[in-house]
Amino acid sequence: MSLGNRTILVVDDEPRTRQGIRQTLEVWAAGRYIVETADNGIDARDRLLQGRVHLLITDVRMPEVSGLDLIRSLKGEVRKPVIIVISGYAEFEYVQQALRLGAVNYLLKPLDKGELVQVVEAALKQEEEQQRHEKLEKLVDHKLMEIDPDTAGMGEPVKEALAYVEQHLHEQLTLAEVAGMIHLNASYFSVLFKEQTGVSFSEYLSRLRIQRAKELLLQTRLPIGEIGERVGYRTDKYFIKVFKSLEALSPSRYRQQMKDERSEIQ
Repeated sequence: MSLGNRTILVVDDEPRTRQGIRQTLEVWAAGRYIVETADNGIDARDRLLQGRVHLLITDVRMPEVSGLDLIRSLKGEVRKPVIIVISGYAEFEYVQQALRLGAVNYLLKPLDKGELVQVVEAALKQEEEQQRHEKLEKLVDHKLMEIDPDTAGMGEPVKEALAYVEQHLHEQLTLAEVAGMIHLNASYFSVLFKEQTGVSFSEYLSRLRIQRAKELLLQTRLPIGEIGERVGYRTDKYFIKVFKSLEALSPSRYRQQMKDERSEIQ
């Protein structure tokens, strides 16, 4: 697992606590993680905006911008770090608020080094699972996942059509051609297909092609144009247009984005 570019940010206005956490984690990490510090919530927020932080460890009470304010400011961010909060025994109500705001765990002062490492390890495992889940979300098409040929409502003609499309995805398929293969009138087949799958034939074909294209983008180094051809598109331009309409980014950007995330979590 390559973790050298993953970052832990420690935020505490008490120098002794802040440096103590940093030193403990640097010894434990042995170069596997980057450990950074901030002595106030304002600098911490700036750092969080500058680049990816995977784990945030913050005191709940600090002057000007508290740890709670810092956590609240992350609301709505797409890629939030996992959060551990630090507090004194008399501040447990703040811990409860932090947990409601999304913190995954807490540490009470004075900190125990063994407990610190244990809690950090658990939080980083959770962060890694979140990363994998996010990646899976980008890879799978949920509408396709909902189409199950084994469901009771799926008739044989539509099952045959799904199987035929799977096997001939690289060809120039049309609704009329597939309808003819299963000996149905094209108009009737169109209605039947949407009724039993929940999507039109053309939408299904596009989604399946783009799903296959995503797999090829991740698993091979094939040029974009060749991938488009392999999933049934005659021109790069049209392939890119359909890909963007479903994924909101180009095939090359998708490949790069997924490659960047894979390098973080492998």
